[in-house]
Formats: sequence, C-alpha cells, structure tokens
Amino acid sequence: MSYTLPIGPYHPALEEPYKIELDCEGEIVRDARIQIGFNFRAIELLAEQRNYTQNIALFERVCGICSNVHTLTYCMAIEHLAAIEVPRRAQFIRVIVAELERLHSHILWAGAAAHIMGFQTLFMTCFYLREKVMDILEAVSGNRVNYAMNCVGGVNRDIEDIAAIRDMTKSIETAVSEQLIPIFTKDKTVLARCAGVGILTRQDAIAWGALGPTARASGVAQDIRRDDPYAAYSELEFEPIVQTDGDVLARIVVRALEIVESCRIIQQALEKMPPGTWKGSPFVEVPSGEAVARIEAPRGEVFYYIASDGSDKPRRVKVRTPSFMNMPTVRLMMKNATLADAPLIQASIDPCYSCTDR
Repeated sequence: MSYTLPIGPYHPALEEPYKIELDCEGEIVRDARIQIGFNFRAIELLAEQRNYTQNIALFERVCGICSNVHTLTYCMAIEHLAAIEVPRRAQFIRVIVAELERLHSHILWAGAAAHIMGFQTLFMTCFYLREKVMDILEAVSGNRVNYAMNCVGGVNRDIEDIAAIRDMTKSIETAVSEQLIPIFTKDKTVLARCAGVGILTRQDAIAWGALGPTARASGVAQDIRRDDPYAAYSELEFEPIVQTDGDVLARIVVRALEIVESCRIIQQALEKMPPGTWKGSPFVEVPSGEAVARIEAPRGEVFYYIASDGSDKPRRVKVRTPSFMNMPTVRLMMKNATLADAPLIQASIDPCYSCTDR
C-alpha cells in the first residue's frame, strides 16, 4: 500500500515548525520532501535599519544554541571591512567561548538523540553534563544562553577563573570518554536504532554541500578551524573528527569525539592565552565596501556577507546557516528507511529551523 504521510509543520516529533512529507510503501519510506519557511523573522531586513553596534544584539538572536557563533562571525566581517586588529588575548577568549558553546550544542543534541531513542537514563546523563557547561558559561558571561561576549575589535569580558574552566573541561572529557562514548558505540539499543540507518555517502555529502559533523560523518574531512583558521585556532593543535559510515551512528560518534576534542582545545587555549588587553580600540566607523567571514559552528560553516555604503548602518547583511545546507540531505537519508526511523534520521543532522528561517 502506497501513501503520503505528512509530519508537521507542528508535530510532537518536531521541535521547530517545518514539514516532512514521506512517500511510503507499507513501512518503508521511498522518498521525502522537506518544507521550511513557516516562520519569517526578518532579521536580515531589520539589520539594515539598525547601526552596526545595535546589530550585534540582533544577530545574537539568530539562534539560541549558537548565539555566540553569529556575533563572532558578524564582528569578524566588520573587522575585515574596517581593517580592525583584535588583541591576541581576545582571540584566545573567542576560541574558549566558541568551544564551550560547541560543548553545549553537542551535549544537548546527544541528550535529544537519546530521548528520541527512548534511552531516558542516557538523556539525563547528557543533560547533567550540559548543566556543567552552562554553569561555566554563566560564570564567564553572566548568561546561560546569550553570552554577549563579542564586540567589534575584541570581547566584552575577560576570563579570570581559568582553574574553574580547566577543571570543568577535564571532568567533561572524562565523563564523555568513560560513559557516553562506550554507550553510544557498544550499547545494543543504540546500535539497533542507529547503525546502518539514514546513510549519506561521501559522494552525496560532497554533491549536496553537506557541512560540519554531517559531512565529517560521511568521510569529508572539512573544518573551517583548520582549513581557514580564525581567532587563535592557528596556534592550537587539533584534528577534525571523521567517520566513514555516513549513518546515524557515525553522526553520533563524530559529535561525541568532538566534545573530547573541544575540551582539549579549551585546555590548550587556557595555557597559551597571553596577558594584555582583551578589548581593542573604540569602534568608530565602517568604510564603504564588502566583506565576508566564516567560522565552524557546532553544526557546520556559518557564512556572513556585509555590504557597507559608509553610513552607520549596513546596506546588506546576508547570513547562511549550516542547517540550510544540511537539510536537503535528509531526503537521501530517508530513502528506503523504515517509517519508525524517520524522526531519528531527521534529528541526526541537528537541524535548526529557527536560524534557517531568520
């Protein structure tokens, strides 16, 4: 029996408003179509009506999980355009906060994946670890979600309690290495739900422009932190985490191993962070011209384009989020999967429709 099953745009299996139409034969999905755009937030339009400094707060609200990512990329684009030099200490602080945010995002996603699989004890373990990360982010910035750390030319706050951050990252690294990774790679429930499910081949990942952990789980070794270093990443040692199976399990393993790698990056940055100022010269004006900036967000490459006409407001700001690139690949992952696996497959790319509908 053939039929089309609509899921969404408002559905218990979906955390944000979007729609997936599944063409099924019995319990097997033969094709899938994704519809987005159910929210229109007009952030890019609003950016043209605010000055450059006001827009920092605006772009921090593109995404709740990756708020720091967007202000950092936006500030970097302005710094490229205005030839503003950022102090070295500020560059290291930017790395530390960016990796703390990566920890938060990946651990949150691991908990959500465990919840979808029905693995409630694993879900609670992940969210316990997430609280540790959020406590540190609150200690550094005063906020658990929107940190307001970045400004044009540097950061708004220094990092003083280095020992607390070091201790937290070591405890996270130990917990993930000794608890989460063994469960995600050996537990029968996880393997039954994830191994061989929702496969995206390396060739399809490249052809469809997949980014971040979604691409790296399919054997594409791309990472902006290494391929086009920004902030202080060129002074730190790390390697992109790559798996080759391209299934849901591979995407879980990539994120789990990236948590450990992020802990090590933070520890290096804390050791190498130089003394000195962490805020550059006062921001004055932006000359006419164009500039772009891109960074490796938890979900993949975030890209910003800014056009200036010399006034105190940008003429155009264009934002491309990684979910926008990764969402089409779900169609390939769904083909010939069982209907019961559809919620987990769509969640495995860690989609954010809030920032896609910016």
